[in-house]
Amino acid sequence: MAAKKPVKRKHVKNVRKTKKQRARNVREKNLLKATLKAARLAVAAKAADVLDKIKKAASVLDKAAERGIIHANKAARLKSRLNLSYNKTK
Repeated sequence: MAAKKPVKRKHVKNVRKTKKQRARNVREKNLLKATLKAARLAVAAKAADVLDKIKKAASVLDKAAERGIIHANKAARLKSRLNLSYNKTK
């Protein structure tokens, strides 16, 4: 079933706006996932640049929480778990 087309001009604008917002949110979330994965792999491999990757992941998490991509508590939880896994490998 095809989606109904908006009738009023403001609804057309709203559809355009939400499409842009969704694209931005998906892009941010993909960056977040990739950064977290890189940090986790660096921790597991005990790489030399592990601290840089953890700092980058924390920064991306904070920005995503600030922009409303993810909840602030989720960002804090993920940062905490990343630091815990790093401290276990020391």
